[in-house]
Amino acid sequence: MEKKVSNVKDLKDGSYIFVEDTPCKVVSITHSKPGKHGSAKARIDAMGLVDGRRRSIILSADSRIDVPIIEKRDAQVVSISGGKASCMDLQSYEIFEVDIPEEFRGKLSEGMQISYWDVGFKMIKGIK
Repeated sequence: MEKKVSNVKDLKDGSYIFVEDTPCKVVSITHSKPGKHGSAKARIDAMGLVDGRRRSIILSADSRIDVPIIEKRDAQVVSISGGKASCMDLQSYEIFEVDIPEEFRGKLSEGMQISYWDVGFKMIKGIK
């Protein structure tokens, strides 16, 4: 999985980070003031992209954190079998299989265009 390094103090709500080696979306971030004997801290609450589990971490505000590189692309559904869809990327013509999320079950059909994210694994994010 591709990633880059960013400063914790530069993060905002809606940013993406790695928590416990899982790509997550930052739900909220709060900063505390530096104390007499310590540095400023940041509490980050994040939601996992894969499992939807809420995670929180506390880091020094001047520390660095890994940020995933998310590619947003378009594909066409080639076939559907069970809870999986075979899709073809519209730029590279690569064919891949992806799990269909609950929110899109019954709404997808062959030939439809979808938008997906490639975050080391592929996940459907919308129907076009």
